This record gives sequence, C-alpha cells and structure tokens, in this order.
Amino acid sequence: MRTRVRGWRWRRNPLRRRSDVVEAWTVLAVAVLLFLGAPLLGAATAWWSHDRAQAVVAEQRAERHHVRAAVVGRTSETLPSVEGGAQHSYRATVRWSTPDGTEQSTTARVPAGTRSGDTVDVWLDPRGRSVPPPAADSTVWQHSVTIGVFTALGAALPVLLAHCAVRRVALRRRMAEWERDWALTEPQWTHRRA
Repeated sequence: MRTRVRGWRWRRNPLRRRSDVVEAWTVLAVAVLLFLGAPLLGAATAWWSHDRAQAVVAEQRAERHHVRAAVVGRTSETLPSVEGGAQHSYRATVRWSTPDGTEQSTTARVPAGTRSGDTVDVWLDPRGRSVPPPAADSTVWQHSVTIGVFTALGAALPVLLAHCAVRRVALRRRMAEWERDWALTEPQWTHRRA
C-alpha cells in the first residue's frame, strides 16, 4: 500500500532537499505560465491579428469593386489553377461595361467549365486589373484563431522545455546529494569502513 503526501516539498521535513524546493517552485511557475500566461498571450495576439485583418479587409473592400463580365476569350488552352482552395479556375479574357457605357476588358480567373459568352463575377482594383475578392468575415476569424492558437502553443513550448531542463538539473543534483549522504550513512548501517 502506498501513501501519497501532497505538498511534501513545501513542508519542512528531513527528506526535503533544496532541489525539491526548486522543482516545486518551478512546477508552480510552469502551471501559472501554461494556464494563464500562454492563453492570455494567445488571446491578445488573436485580438490584435483580428483588428489588423479587419483593417486589411476594409481597405480591400474600399479599393476593389465587383463587376459582372462576359467571357470573350477561350478558356480551354490555359492550365487550371486552384485559388483560395475553392475550385479549379482558368484565365480568360472578360469584357464588361462601365457605368458611363465604355467597354473594358481584362484577363481574369473564371471557374472551370465556363464557356465563351457566359457571365462571371470579377473583382477589379482601381487600375482595372482582376484581383481576388476581399476576404470574408469567416476567413478573418479563421486567421485570427489560428494566429492565437499557434501563439499560445509557441509560448507554451519554451515553458515546457525550460521545465524539462530544470527537472533534469534538479534530478541530477538530487541524485548527487543522495550519493553524498549515502556515503556518510552506509558505514553506520553496514558497519563497514569507507
């Protein structure tokens, strides 16, 4: 039968070593850093990245505009590409009318299977070049949560590595102390001379 005494490293007793006290304080510091420090740092970083990403999206929405354009070029000659993890798209020439009635055209990505004459949604920058649409709110949240989680993990990893290093050093010192004390105690128990 084994009895476990909680907090023995904090109490005064003859078996407690200095390395036990150091290890106990280290465990307390690690617990505080892991359960309070890392999550708070992750939350603060996620909040900051969310604000920054919202500013970028607002800037994109202000400078980009959406038009409905007709595909006028051939799409089958170009190689497909995947943009934003959605579906395969091709580059094709598209044409649209501006509000003042002038015709404009550019090369834009159109979904696979689009034929000449089909109408597609195109996002344009102020120069009239085709650009991806502004990021959605769900994309901003995914970005923010990812940044926050990885910041918390990145903060927890050095804490855990430092804890492992302190435990190894404490164990090595503890074993050296036990060897030194055993060298003094063994002759009394075995009645041998050292």
